[in-house]
Amino acid sequence: MSQSRMPALFLGHGSPMNVLEENVYTEAWRELGQTLPRPKAIVAVSAHWYTRGTAVTAMEKPRTIHDFGGFPQALFDTTYPAPGSPDLARQVVDALTPYDVRLDQEWGFDHGSWGVLIKMYPEAEIPVVQLSVDGTQPPAYHFELGRKLAALREQGVMIVASGNVVHNLRMVRWEGNAEPYTWASSFNDYVRENLSWEGEAEQHPLVNFSQHSGAALSNPTPEHYLPLLYVLGARLPGEAISIPVDGLVMSSLSMLSVQVG
Repeated sequence: MSQSRMPALFLGHGSPMNVLEENVYTEAWRELGQTLPRPKAIVAVSAHWYTRGTAVTAMEKPRTIHDFGGFPQALFDTTYPAPGSPDLARQVVDALTPYDVRLDQEWGFDHGSWGVLIKMYPEAEIPVVQLSVDGTQPPAYHFELGRKLAALREQGVMIVASGNVVHNLRMVRWEGNAEPYTWASSFNDYVRENLSWEGEAEQHPLVNFSQHSGAALSNPTPEHYLPLLYVLGARLPGEAISIPVDGLVMSSLSMLSVQVG
């Protein structure tokens, strides 16, 4: 990785309780924040802003969104007051040309973005814009947007995408030491094994993830998987790719994190 080029990250965010808790996953996020080059700004891509059409937050002071229920009051009392960046939002719009991207003044930071950034950069001083995930588009579209965002990495902008490559809440086992489902482990391994694949999006095994036998159970809906494709799309030919942390929790949630660069 060049000295100026920022890495691109996909972080398996798991439960919102990771904001309050300390564990192997939150420690890995904190270490990334402490050891990676400090970005001038961040483009966040979260599974929890799943939209029709693509949008990017463009306000000066984004709000902290508590988009969950049934958790301790301390979680609702936690905020992440990082500044926004209308200038960066416009850069994102330009970078994604010819695709239509709307400048948004209403959303903010949902827990998929601030829930990991609060561990990486707890001082909340780095400007952040959040890019939505257009649920009307096929996987190749999200990979292509990642390719276009890659240019921003050369300008000191870090891409931090957040989701879970295995995300089936209906199949969660709440007992603490529950073994992962076979299909969950198989799909998680499939993702790991194909992270370094290079070639056109149409042939990429992880763009065509639905072909895997465990995909339907691992991702009953695709919104938690698709953020990974932005990071894989932003990878330059031959660029290093690594796994800061991995694991399956509650049998059907993958905490796999991926670093490009």
